[in-house]
Amino acid sequence: MLNTLIVGASGYAGVELATFLNRHPHMNITALAVSAQSPDAGKRLSDLHPQLKGVVDLPLQPLSSAAEWADKVDVVFLATAHEVSHDLAPAFLDAGCVVFDLSGAFRVNDSEFYQRYYGFTHQHGDWLDKAVYGLAEWNHDKVKEAQLVAVPGCYPTAAQLALKPLVDGELLNADQWPVINATSGVSGAGRKASVTTSFCEVSLQPYGLFTHRHHPEIVAHLGAPVIFTPHLGNFPRGILATITCRLKPGVSHDDVAAAFHRAYHDKPLVRVYEQGVPALKAVIGQPFCDIGFAVQGEHLIVVAAEDNLLKGAASQAVQCMNIRFGFPETQSLI
Repeated sequence: MLNTLIVGASGYAGVELATFLNRHPHMNITALAVSAQSPDAGKRLSDLHPQLKGVVDLPLQPLSSAAEWADKVDVVFLATAHEVSHDLAPAFLDAGCVVFDLSGAFRVNDSEFYQRYYGFTHQHGDWLDKAVYGLAEWNHDKVKEAQLVAVPGCYPTAAQLALKPLVDGELLNADQWPVINATSGVSGAGRKASVTTSFCEVSLQPYGLFTHRHHPEIVAHLGAPVIFTPHLGNFPRGILATITCRLKPGVSHDDVAAAFHRAYHDKPLVRVYEQGVPALKAVIGQPFCDIGFAVQGEHLIVVAAEDNLLKGAASQAVQCMNIRFGFPETQSLI
């Protein structure tokens, strides 16, 4: 039995982590924590999320420093802002804990990336070098050996799962960059109240044109340039990504289907559609990324759908944890 700590447990991704880990036969939730300044400190998780009454009634403990828990737990999940993860993760790691970080603090091994897109100078280049990017279906062997897993962003997960079989299979015409139009529900902005994510204020619109920090994350790990335009939709959760590509001359529908089959036939949490394309209702509350596509001549449209809080965050973190410790990959997720 592994003792685990969830930091940032009161947030949307944090409560999903608590739900998965509570029913995991090999995990013991030692504590749930929030920042010492959080108004949720001292409350029970089930008071904030009533669906967990009688299931996870643990209190949310205020965390001032990693030292409070580092010697009491084996595994730490950081469902925290990047600046918090940046400071906390090294302390837990130095104490020997295995850390799964859901923030962007260790996703890209490039200090310039953090200065440009996150607005700070990364202070832990040694751990940045050692961090493994937790795109579970593609980095399985590295995750098995990792002490620090940087769980991918929600948009990059959907985009890369849809594109990597095509890029790695050299099926795409490099003269035309893939164009990713992706729409996310408002839960991607976190639980803190904001006018910009209020249902009464949100209208379907693009944002972060050419400046969204997930764009360079996608490019860095995909190994190919893309155009990425995120959109905010007035629905609670989920991501739908519609990706337009151009195929090399002579590449057929069957070639695309074969590439997806090779990549995912043995990956239980990616479902490839033989016909049609996915809708959000297929993945909300589920740990899957669903992928469908259509080909017309040299033109290819790929559609990927996922729950941004699950395959885009919490369930992928638990999937990586299962891989890391040799448990069945879907343990507690299905």
